[in-house]
Amino acid sequence: MPAIASHSVLLDLPPQAVWAKLRDLSLAPHYVPGLTGCQFHPGATEGLGTSRRVLRKGGQYLDESVVQWQEGTGFVLRLHKGGNDSPFPFRQASFSYALQADGNATRITLQMNYSLRGGRLFERLLAKSFNKVVQQIAENLKAYYETGRTQNPDMAVSASNIDVA
Repeated sequence: MPAIASHSVLLDLPPQAVWAKLRDLSLAPHYVPGLTGCQFHPGATEGLGTSRRVLRKGGQYLDESVVQWQEGTGFVLRLHKGGNDSPFPFRQASFSYALQADGNATRITLQMNYSLRGGRLFERLLAKSFNKVVQQIAENLKAYYETGRTQNPDMAVSASNIDVA
């Protein structure tokens, strides 16, 4: 049974405006701490099957592929590294974004489902850290979507395609 880290925030924007930004998968470096850019793998740049590489400081990267897509309401990304499974310390990891109308505003819930290679003991030890990361991403997303100002000083987006053959 995977562990779950989740956080929900209310955005002062209608659901259509939030979805218009959320569906643009190149925007993540504006609100995810530590990302320096994003490049799409060859193929789709939106919807089921889309895959991107998010870049981090020091040349590190993580691949994310859309494994579920609900038009207008959210999606799920599988976190992996190249064609392999999830990177260390994860045995498996996914990240979901879900929208829900709340009057003229929108509630967005971010959730990371994961299991660690070290088992339940490591999951319990790291649960607080993962919850904090998901909360920070949600709060940064809210600030970026509402103000248009990047919340990540390390960001230098590149929307170019990359060859991962």
